[in-house]
Amino acid sequence: MANTDDKPALKITLEDLEKVHVRQEPVAAPGAALAPGAARQYGNIATPSAADAPLIDEGKSKFYLQGWFYLGLAGLLGALVGWALAEPFFVDGPSQRTLIQALGALFAIALVLIFLCLGFSIAESIVERSVRKALQRSALSLPLGLVFSVVFLIGGGFVYGIGMNICRDLGVLTPKNPAIWVARSLAWMVFASATGIVYGLVDRSMQKGRYGVLGAAIGGGIGGLLFDPISLFTLRGGPSRAVGFGLIGLAAGVAIGIVESALKDRWLYVASGPLAGKQFILYKPATVIGSSQQCDIYLFKDPSILQQHARIELRGAQTFLHAQGQVFVSGQPARSRALQSGDLIQIGRYAFHFRERHRK
Repeated sequence: MANTDDKPALKITLEDLEKVHVRQEPVAAPGAALAPGAARQYGNIATPSAADAPLIDEGKSKFYLQGWFYLGLAGLLGALVGWALAEPFFVDGPSQRTLIQALGALFAIALVLIFLCLGFSIAESIVERSVRKALQRSALSLPLGLVFSVVFLIGGGFVYGIGMNICRDLGVLTPKNPAIWVARSLAWMVFASATGIVYGLVDRSMQKGRYGVLGAAIGGGIGGLLFDPISLFTLRGGPSRAVGFGLIGLAAGVAIGIVESALKDRWLYVASGPLAGKQFILYKPATVIGSSQQCDIYLFKDPSILQQHARIELRGAQTFLHAQGQVFVSGQPARSRALQSGDLIQIGRYAFHFRERHRK
């Protein structure tokens, strides 16, 4: 049919097409802020998936998620609670200690140890926001703390008695002499070791218990060494005991956190998500990850995560990941695979760096 339109036909040649330039708009990475006035890009088939998106480490500034911090705080609070409950039973009097004063001191030490066991056992569960796990560990740590505090109170008292006998043989009779400080420090190294044992037993990990004993003994020794100088500075009475016990608890908690971090073998560092900045040390042969509070690593506020989403197994020098739900390892979906140090594990909104200490 002939063209009845009066307008001439539009003709486009190849030369005209070569002169056309298409403006390329940069595609923003997922989660990146838009510049003022820029058009929002919704992506296309060439846009990388979420698993390939660049990871932003969110946890560097969150010091309160570091073990030395929350364990130190738990030790401080636990020691102060124990002191507050025992303080009414103290009788301050003449320099010659009576039987009642001695029993009051032993009762105070036992209460401090029991609440240190409680604080260390539930601190990590509170940081993970797992109320159920904290309650379960409380129910376990209190009776264990009672038993081990009595046992180690006897052992520490024996060490303290030997130290004081040596001091008396040397003619040292005043707490102003550093020899007395050393005797008390050695006793507190024994006392505090009880909290490290309970710390490992509650989590059913012998390795965690060993690290706990070492850290608690170091911290207890430091705090015990400073106990008498603090008493001399603040004079006798409740305030000096509060500061002294509080310092022992603080030092023991900080030391446990530092020892764990220094001696850890394999661990997960949380790079993104609500717990960004925290590290989970892999103590157990199998570590379960999921949205259930019963899991070893509890991931909350993400409906896409299954109750038992993944499991990490330690087999000798190798580490394996087994996934029940969707998991990406270094950008690739994974169901079962061996992990290498530096692998990035993504589960829902959480991302973890798997790291292991280099073996010689």
